[in-house]
Amino acid sequence: MGDPASVPAPAIYVDADACPVKDEVTRVAERLGLVVTFVSNGGLRPSRDPMIRNVVVSKGADGADDWIVEHARPNDIVVTADIPLAARAVVLGAHVLGPTGRPFTPETIGMAVAMRDLKQHLRETGEIKGHNAGFSREDRSRFLGALDQMARRAVRAVA
Repeated sequence: MGDPASVPAPAIYVDADACPVKDEVTRVAERLGLVVTFVSNGGLRPSRDPMIRNVVVSKGADGADDWIVEHARPNDIVVTADIPLAARAVVLGAHVLGPTGRPFTPETIGMAVAMRDLKQHLRETGEIKGHNAGFSREDRSRFLGALDQMARRAVRAVA
């Protein structure tokens, strides 16, 4: 391993299309001095904060996902509700967190992918309706605590 001072601080990458926890990500990042990159197909509110970056990608199906996977490194944090993106980020060695505070890890990602595929199949066959549960205040609170804990762990890993 090289000089610890040369190991970069973790960055936070957010799959920002329809992400309900952008403000929470910004708060945690500001507290810990981490750079946040919001990646979207468009519609991002500009920020004057030099630690907040917005990246707008083409409107292709996986444009934001591909950009995040190309730029994230081990020990970075990826925030996404997209299970295939979560799986790709876990393989990279990134810490991955869903907007409800659910972490995706090497131990849990296989089951998450299987459940996603099963639910997609059941929706396609009409066995279940395609409704997602509403996003609650408890989800927001759980996310904030989980991100803070995850980010502190990632910062300690390079300290």
